[in-house]
Amino acid sequence: MARVLIIDDDTELCSMLTELVHGLGHEADCALTLDAGRVRARSGEIDVVFLDVRLPDGSGLDMLEDIGRAEFPPEVIVMTGLGDAGGAETAIVKGAWEYVQKPLSPKKIIHSLRRVLEYRDGIRAHLAPGDGPPAADFSVLGIVGTSRAITDCLSTVAKAASTSAGVLITGETGTGKELFARAIHEKSSRRDKRFVVVDCAALPESLVESALFGHERGSFTGAVKTTPGLVELADGGTLFLDEVGELPVNVQKAFLRVLQERAYRRVGGQGELRSNFRLVAATNRNLEQLVREGRFREDLLYRLNAVGLHLPPLRQRTEDLEALAGRLLAEIQEAMEFTPKKLSPDFLAALNRYDWPGNVRELKNTLEAAVSKALYEPVLFSKHLPEYIRVVMARSQVNGAGGAVVPPAAPATAPEAPPSPLSPLSPDAELPSFKAYKQEVAAQAEQTYLRRLMKRSQGNIARACAISGLGRTRLYDLLKEHGIDRTGWGAAPDAEPAGNGR
Repeated sequence: MARVLIIDDDTELCSMLTELVHGLGHEADCALTLDAGRVRARSGEIDVVFLDVRLPDGSGLDMLEDIGRAEFPPEVIVMTGLGDAGGAETAIVKGAWEYVQKPLSPKKIIHSLRRVLEYRDGIRAHLAPGDGPPAADFSVLGIVGTSRAITDCLSTVAKAASTSAGVLITGETGTGKELFARAIHEKSSRRDKRFVVVDCAALPESLVESALFGHERGSFTGAVKTTPGLVELADGGTLFLDEVGELPVNVQKAFLRVLQERAYRRVGGQGELRSNFRLVAATNRNLEQLVREGRFREDLLYRLNAVGLHLPPLRQRTEDLEALAGRLLAEIQEAMEFTPKKLSPDFLAALNRYDWPGNVRELKNTLEAAVSKALYEPVLFSKHLPEYIRVVMARSQVNGAGGAVVPPAAPATAPEAPPSPLSPLSPDAELPSFKAYKQEVAAQAEQTYLRRLMKRSQGNIARACAISGLGRTRLYDLLKEHGIDRTGWGAAPDAEPAGNGR
């Protein structure tokens, strides 16, 4: 028997849904406000939540991430009378099971509820009592963190490892894509076979096919012997294509056939060979954009992306920073044979004030530099950090804050984009081409919108995404393109407000 929570201020609808739930043999409870619903949803005993969008004390969409923080969170069916496409996208991105429009059909509600409960029964059947978050299971592989962002990733890794489906790992440079690819391999039934890494960005275009598929003796100048390719070496194991977005288009076509048939020919060879490998690919590029530009095959993208895994940047999981720094420090000291050092509070505070554009890789490099600078000193202080990080720390300091991490104050008025030289204020300006004028106006409109968006969201990326309907990656790209710093608008970088976020 399942427990269902209905959060809606329409008492008639609550009564109707309660009767439907009872008729299916389950328990139902109602809450008329967000606050009341939040308390009941956190009890850990709820399986399904029917959540209205418009409630007396706010939007139900703002509660989705709060609900999702539970160890085994309930599934959420969002209900709305607005029919808002943007709201539907926001709901799904934030983890809703479904987004349905009122008036609700009893048949539709029963069908949705049965599907949700069937899904949860399947998950529950594979969970032992007392199972906690998966982070501890992966710590031996070097993955550290208990934040929601990282445990969601580890949950995907665990599921992906139990199948042979292709996995596409995306994320910014330095987020640990190869580490997660290795975790998928180590947790899979192929762990006793090879994990073969192909750095697509480092392979000369003329040698890509030979490197992947191998070559026969005499097939080209310098081919003095028959050499197996990486696809052949990965037989029975995992083939990891790093920076797959750099794979030349002509090789993409050949590789697509390999994925479909698991068959290939060596360069210069006649016979067909087979390889039973599991493919994991990674990229920091926007492959969908490359498809639109004709630089990546759409059919190959579909093949790669059977399971998608997006790794969050370090700035979006700062709660993991201390544990991650401790783990990396231990690895560095062991490799460099330094005397063990401790991390002082002001060292950790400095790490938290920095945005880490290079992510975990930059953090590791920073710790290596600090350890080398400290040499024989037993404790790392902020003075051991590189100067550019210390500058950021100093700028974030506020008089009287006692060293606490305090976000920069928001400007009294968000600066707007400068007036266009083609505005009515300058009617005598020389006219460019229509295309150039259109591009200029569009760019200025984007800049104005983004500045207002940062002001409205107080620099919070999750809230800005919810308001604008933009994805995180696209929003970051636009901010970078227009030179807009998301800090300085009243909130620390990517600080997540209660009940909001992706």
